[in-house]
This record gives sequence, C-alpha cells and structure tokens, in this order.
Amino acid sequence: MKKGTIIPVTVAVLIGLMIFMMNDRTLSSEHVQKQEIAKEDALLWAKARNFYYGLPTEMNVLTDEVELAKSELGQLLYFDTRLSINNEQSCNSCHNLQTYGVDNLTTSPGALPGTRGDRNSPTVLNAVFHAKQFWDGRAADLEEQAKGPILNPVEMAIPHEGVLIDRLLEVEEYIKRFAQSFPEESQPITYDNVAKAIASFEKRLITPSKFDEFMALNVEVFDTQEKRGLKIFLEAGCQSCHDGPALGGLQERRLGEQVDFKQVSSKINHDKGIYELTGNLGDQYKFKVPSLRNIEHTYPYFHDGSIHELDESVRIMGKTQLNKEFTAQEIEDLVAFLKTLTGEIPAHLKATPAIPQ
Repeated sequence: MKKGTIIPVTVAVLIGLMIFMMNDRTLSSEHVQKQEIAKEDALLWAKARNFYYGLPTEMNVLTDEVELAKSELGQLLYFDTRLSINNEQSCNSCHNLQTYGVDNLTTSPGALPGTRGDRNSPTVLNAVFHAKQFWDGRAADLEEQAKGPILNPVEMAIPHEGVLIDRLLEVEEYIKRFAQSFPEESQPITYDNVAKAIASFEKRLITPSKFDEFMALNVEVFDTQEKRGLKIFLEAGCQSCHDGPALGGLQERRLGEQVDFKQVSSKINHDKGIYELTGNLGDQYKFKVPSLRNIEHTYPYFHDGSIHELDESVRIMGKTQLNKEFTAQEIEDLVAFLKTLTGEIPAHLKATPAIPQ
C-alpha cells in the first residue's frame, strides 16, 4: 500500500477517536452502565453458544402428504386405549401431553391390577433429540421405544403383537389410514408400522421456549435473575451432562460421580441402572441424562420419581455430580433459569383426537 493512502486513513481514525472521546465525556453514567450490561449479556450469550443452539423446530411442519398421514395416524394410536390389554390405557396415560408428557406420578400404574412400573415415566416431549430412549437407554430410537410398553407385562400388557394387529384390523378407519400412511405395502397394518406411526407423531412434540429466543440473540428476553442462573449453570459445569438441543438425553452418566448419592439423599432408591442390562460393574447407577426441557413441570424427578421439588433436585445434583454446595440464592437463580426452558407444543398436537370406533 502506498504511503499516500495511509495518511488520510490515519488522520480520519484520529479525528474519529477525538470526536468519540469528546462525546464520551457527555455520556451519562446510566448510558455507560447500559453499555457494560450489554457487554456482559453478549459474553454470556457467547459462552452459552459454545454448547447450545436454538431448538430445531422444522420437524413440526410436514409438507409431505404421506408423512403427514403417518403422523396423524400416530396421534390416533398414541391416544387409543386399544393398545392396552384392558382397553383403558394409552400412551398418553403415562405421557400426558396436557401435563408436559408425564403423569406426575412417582411410577405409573400398569394395565393389570396392582402393577406399577419400576421407574418414573419420563417426558416424551423433545425425546426425538435423545441419543437413546428409556432411563437405561435400551431403545435406540423412538420407534423401538414405542414397541416396548405395549408388550411389557407390567405396562400395557398386550400378550403378543398379533393381539393388537387383530384389534386394529377390526376398525375400517385404521385400515384406511394405514394404507394412506404406508402406500407401498400390501399389508400395511403391522407392529413395526404401528411403532413407525407413533414415532412420526412424537417427532413433532417439540417445545421451543424463552431460552431459544435468548439463543436467537434476543438477550433481553431474560430478566436479571434468569441471566444469573444461566451464568451459574455454565460456570458450575452443568452443561457437561445436560448438553444438546434438549439439554440432556445424549449421555449416560453415573448418579453420584463426585459424591455418593446415598450420602446426599436417603429418598433415592438404589436402582443400579444400566448395570441391570449389561452386568458391567462400571455401569452401576448409570442412567441416561434426562432432558431439562420443561423441567419445572415434569416432576417428580430422578429415575425413581423420589424427589418432587425442583430446588431440592438442583441441590442434590450440585453435590452428587459436581461436588458443589450451591447457596440458597444460587439455587433460586438456577431454578429461574430452568423455568426459561418451559415451552409449548401446538394445541392441535396435544388435543385428544376422535378415536376410530
């Protein structure tokens, strides 16, 4: 670059700095304070951006006619009590979409008298973003998960696939809808297709929230306490387990990684988690990390539904997983942040449809 082009630019920069310094003297302390707050907000957002994006919502919109038909079929099946041996329970019984995909019970009652599940029913909302399904991760995806409870003798207790298929074949509406959803198959009413349809519906149960607005650079959507809570969340290292779009669901971690949970809370049972499947001693007390989406509404907490209060859950997690003793104020701030993860699914998806007779 020639010298002649450098000097005018340098002079212009100096003049600009002088004008800025002169104007800066007239800035009110309030304006300076706002600048500092804006800077802090930008830094907080940038730190969060290292771990999180806004929640993908494109799956909520279906333009393909076959996929839409499959999702609508899945919604019918999700709410249909034919999927249980006593014709009284549906998927929605334990994963109620009116109450954020849970039943708010410690463990859920089964279809047969006196039976209950041995673990808390987790929310189905945003489950599409989980790497595996169930507390022990035994299902690879939503389709595999949908097959489990229907045939489980302690849950919906259908004795075998054929019983359910025979029930569906008696309903003209289902014959028509399965044909529309699986047009290339000569016998579309199969157990695999039941699971595919339910999974297609569940993939749309996505709940964007205030947190996603924040991540879209609308930092003012958070109040001061919510920002403090996010900052504590990140600085404490909570995101090391609660990562990904659902803020959880991607990892399997041991309860009590830093401090034995039995020393922190006497309420939590001694379920050995993934070890029950693998027999590997290293898997003792390991569970899939739950999602924090809608966490204020998906109580009771933990694999056994033993803790009903969100602030108590935060205290336990801080100690057992991070060996941190959060103060009362820090817990209050963390809870305020966690409540920004509450969202809603579209009303037409959570409404009970007219079940075919």
